[in-house]
Amino acid sequence: MKHYTLIGEKLGHSLSPQIHERLFALRGREADYDLTEIPRSDTASQFPKLRETGGFNITIPYKTEIMPYLDRLDRTAELYGAVNCVQVRDGVLTGYNTDCDGFLLSVRELGASLSGSVLLVGCGGVGRMIAIAAALEGADLTVQVIEPDIPLAEKTAAEIHSHRPDAPVTIITAEQPHAEHYDLLVNATPVGMFPKTEACPVAEELIGRCDAVFDVIYNPLETQLLKKAKALGKPCENGLAMLVWQAVSAHRIWDGDEYTSEEVRGIIAEMEKLL
Repeated sequence: MKHYTLIGEKLGHSLSPQIHERLFALRGREADYDLTEIPRSDTASQFPKLRETGGFNITIPYKTEIMPYLDRLDRTAELYGAVNCVQVRDGVLTGYNTDCDGFLLSVRELGASLSGSVLLVGCGGVGRMIAIAAALEGADLTVQVIEPDIPLAEKTAAEIHSHRPDAPVTIITAEQPHAEHYDLLVNATPVGMFPKTEACPVAEELIGRCDAVFDVIYNPLETQLLKKAKALGKPCENGLAMLVWQAVSAHRIWDGDEYTSEEVRGIIAEMEKLL
């Protein structure tokens, strides 16, 4: 039986074992998946043991720290400067980034366009990766940030332009004018999570001018942003879909397994019941 794991510092409420074990079961693979908590003071001694696994995932705070321990980096890891999935093959560790696969596949299933106008709220962490992914997909990207985060957004815009010099990227604050219409609105801020569950990152009037809405938050499953979007009849999705779809990409990397949209939606529905 192959063994897979997720490494991180604090993993108490992770859904990863349930998601991955469902994916293994769907393809009849004899494999298990568990959680490996590694203290920051003990990272170097733990990483070599991971060569004995079938593959593994990485979460905070090791997505960048693990990179020097790997033998190879896929272009996705180089592009986003972080690794969340490692393939182990013949003792060789190859790092990938499937986080943005999760985002792109979730948006595709939502039926939203990434080749049109996209409003991204927030640009730190996952927001940075979403900004790069959307721009490389052809989006006309507007990034809304709070004033102290403008330098961070400008740095991300520079990264985007190093890969696609002609990419249209506009940086604004909430007080500045927005476009009349956006094909997709993405929230990549913690606004809507505990303890800000009653807060919404944008005004309802702005939601009404967006064709679809994606919120990276999945706990709670329905943020104020998503509630308002649903009330306006907008197609919308939370970050649980992103979590499951990035796991699907990991199984493609590890074992070459493919999954249907129906199978993935079934797992998303199962995971919703666990939250």
